[in-house]
Amino acid sequence: MTDFGAIRGKVVVITGGARGIGLATATALQALGAKIAIGDVDEVTVKESGTTRGFEVFGRLDVTDQQSFEAFLDEVEKQLGPIDVLINNAGIMPTGRLVDESDVITRRILDINVYGVILGSKLAIARMLPRGRGHVINIASLAGETHIPGLATYNASKHAVLGFTDTLREEYRGTGVRFSSILPTLTKTELGSGVNPPKVLRPAEPEEIADAIAKVIVEPRSKVRVTAVAGAISQVVGLLPESWGDALGRALGAQSAFLDDVDSAARKAYESRVRGNGG
Repeated sequence: MTDFGAIRGKVVVITGGARGIGLATATALQALGAKIAIGDVDEVTVKESGTTRGFEVFGRLDVTDQQSFEAFLDEVEKQLGPIDVLINNAGIMPTGRLVDESDVITRRILDINVYGVILGSKLAIARMLPRGRGHVINIASLAGETHIPGLATYNASKHAVLGFTDTLREEYRGTGVRFSSILPTLTKTELGSGVNPPKVLRPAEPEEIADAIAKVIVEPRSKVRVTAVAGAISQVVGLLPESWGDALGRALGAQSAFLDDVDSAARKAYESRVRGNGG
């Protein structure tokens, strides 16, 4: 049984905290006694979410802009004190074939999903190292351990997050600063709208991801996969000969889940937001 008492009083910053996994995590950690700061590029929604739930700090945060990120962290520390945990959660997942993906969208995915994580980690480490404590938790994806047609650039971005986080874990071993990756399967948030999950892989609830994050704060681990079944399949596929792993993926429906099987109408609002103002 995990003792969540250690979370009480911790200052936790969550990017992309206005909705989805970020908001579910903020809500769960607040209930455990943490002091919560959420930032999001969607200024209207982040203010609504922060006000409704009574988070201590909330406001606009563009994870691709160093000045915006630095100013947000400064404000958090001014109001709440030293940051104990940074959760780099902001991310986008446009779907479709690579040849149809504009250069603008390619750069947007990489800017938010990769550069935003690198920038946030860098800024947090600079604050945590002198104190000899802190925890950076990067939200990756099981897509970062496999390859899924229709998500080529997204897959690449999450592979990058995993490699980056593992490297930091070794680079700063012994400093008191911890690094963890959370690898969710397809989750029931707006990001996954209109997507029919592959066979036998039920989508996760955002609260399941939030629970995994809470546990890793208390009991740090390098990687946590959610759900257990999806995580096990991902690891098994990675160990199989290439032709076997690819065949298993096709048998589970991964070949079309993010392409021909996508409900474009149900996904239209999300795709429009992340290709324009959202993040």
